[in-house]
Amino acid sequence: MGRNKEFDTTLVLHKAMEVFGYYGYEGTSLQHLLDGLGIARQSLYDTYGTKRDLFISALKHYVTAKSDSVISYLENSDSVRQGITGVFHEGAFILKDENRRKECFIIYSAFDRIPHDTEVAEFITKDLKRLEEVFYETLVRGQSQGEISHRQELRALACYLNYARHSMTQLAKITSDPKVLDDYVKITLSSLDK
Repeated sequence: MGRNKEFDTTLVLHKAMEVFGYYGYEGTSLQHLLDGLGIARQSLYDTYGTKRDLFISALKHYVTAKSDSVISYLENSDSVRQGITGVFHEGAFILKDENRRKECFIIYSAFDRIPHDTEVAEFITKDLKRLEEVFYETLVRGQSQGEISHRQELRALACYLNYARHSMTQLAKITSDPKVLDDYVKITLSSLDK
């Protein structure tokens, strides 16, 4: 009979997101993980396997939850503009929060892994395509409702919004000035007015 886990595996994944986000994949040592996760070495190996296995689990947990949240928000917003605006303002709000932004930096670590890890590359590529498609469908709906100009190239705009959303994480990594994030969001959202 297996022994019950003495820790919350979801909480450990959140802590792992912070550790990998802070140190990056390459910079994260076993000791960083043990200190940050608050679990024993054997529990780490028994539950998550290798450092890479833990990174993949934490990354998939983070990306899937965030992407599902964005998709739900866009699909359930009556106003397309309000939905897209809400996605960007919420992203900026999270990135301004010192504690919550640490988790977000795992995506920065993931992008660094793409040239070296096909599983990470395939997962991120699939998720980016999924989100781009939802942005596109949202913009099509906005155009049919008269919220988005008929002059817009919607496929290109969907791609831009999707990558702009991810780029906010990199921006937050290099500056802690909230005005910079606010200006970035303002300029990004102005693309809806063209």
